[in-house]
Amino acid sequence: MTPSLTWKGRIASLCLALLLALGIADRAVALPNPLDSVRSFYDTLLTTMKAGALLGESGRYARLAPVIDRLFDVPAMARLAVGLSWETLSATQQQQVIVAFAHYITATYADRFDKYSGEQLQVIGEQPYGTQVIVQTKIVKVTDEPVTLNYRMRANRGSWQIADVYLDGTISQLATQRSEFHSILQREGVSGLITALDRKVDLLTRNAAKSS
Repeated sequence: MTPSLTWKGRIASLCLALLLALGIADRAVALPNPLDSVRSFYDTLLTTMKAGALLGESGRYARLAPVIDRLFDVPAMARLAVGLSWETLSATQQQQVIVAFAHYITATYADRFDKYSGEQLQVIGEQPYGTQVIVQTKIVKVTDEPVTLNYRMRANRGSWQIADVYLDGTISQLATQRSEFHSILQREGVSGLITALDRKVDLLTRNAAKSS
């Protein structure tokens, strides 16, 4: 082998190593802290609460919808909530359930966080959960006891997304919904499940309209 070829080989190897290193660094920078994802959600939630009366139900929904789409892994959550029946659904049916489930999550937050009364939405810390992370938070109210809400986060689409919510820190929202969804699917099929989710959204909207 000639010296020039050896030198070219070394340069090529060095360039490859640099590209790989830069690629790893880019991925590390692109993936934010899971705590920051929840803080971003809480920031939007808090500003929405403070303007809750002015925005109304539809305004709160419109403000929260794109944030929930970005920070919640709704397709994975819908799949886990439906359970084993998910594999029996067609691609079209799966997409319909995902859309209906996203509407339901957004309407739930728009309804429950409708006004501001001095609440503090605190992100406390995190703990590992296999390849995922549990982000621990508290909702501190002026008069009532603090409420613990923990979020299971998974790395997806270059960010940390919410994959489940634990009420009182331990009660999986998806596990509760899976039991409810299973009963509906057994009785009424996937169309019944979509109708039930749409009905919940309508009920939340009507209740919000009455209280405003």
